[in-house]
Amino acid sequence: MEVERIVAPNPGPMTLEGTNSYVVGRDPAIVIDPGPDDPGHIAAVQVAAEARGGIGAVLLTHGHSDHTAGVPALGVEPTTLADGESEGPLTALATPGHAADHLCFIAGKTCFCGDLILGWGSAIVPPREHGGSLVDYLASLEKLAALDLELLYPGHGPEIDDPCTKINEYVAHRLDRERKLVEALDSGERSRAKLLDTAWDDVPAELRGAAAVAMQAHFEKLEDEGRLPSQLSD
Repeated sequence: MEVERIVAPNPGPMTLEGTNSYVVGRDPAIVIDPGPDDPGHIAAVQVAAEARGGIGAVLLTHGHSDHTAGVPALGVEPTTLADGESEGPLTALATPGHAADHLCFIAGKTCFCGDLILGWGSAIVPPREHGGSLVDYLASLEKLAALDLELLYPGHGPEIDDPCTKINEYVAHRLDRERKLVEALDSGERSRAKLLDTAWDDVPAELRGAAAVAMQAHFEKLEDEGRLPSQLSD
């Protein structure tokens, strides 16, 4: 299966060097995540697709704007797939957690995993008010682990040729954050700021806001499990 990765020029702490758009197959090609509304990027996607017989379908891993804002400029309406439905060689797998509508696309031992897993670093898991769920996210990682994949194409960053190791790292990372958080809570700490300092002690200052969002998702998981104290302070 031919795959071309085209990186949109929107680098940042959450997008790494930019958002990945993928042109998959040929006669016609499938575009996964057109990316942001950047004219140069959209033109590059169109050129790559035309070289493969045009665009037969557009698929979206999820609705966040860094993956979808370029859809109108691309000029092709996305194909909406439900869990288990297919478009060409790609089958949709519902993988909520980063976003409620998040999908991965599976072709054999290959997976286009959107923002479930990044090429490097960790993905953000927001709380419910932003469409996220840490419980769902961990379950989605388990789904991928069960597929015995050989290659991941993420929404940001380079391809991952050892999915099993990467998935295990992601699960361990979340559980280690939870362990630090629970230990601090068990010691009597109730200040959100101090809990953040304890459980996200390795996060640089520019990512502290994102870490606070991630911590709220952890609080919701602990609350669902009956392990969150009733009163927290700022």
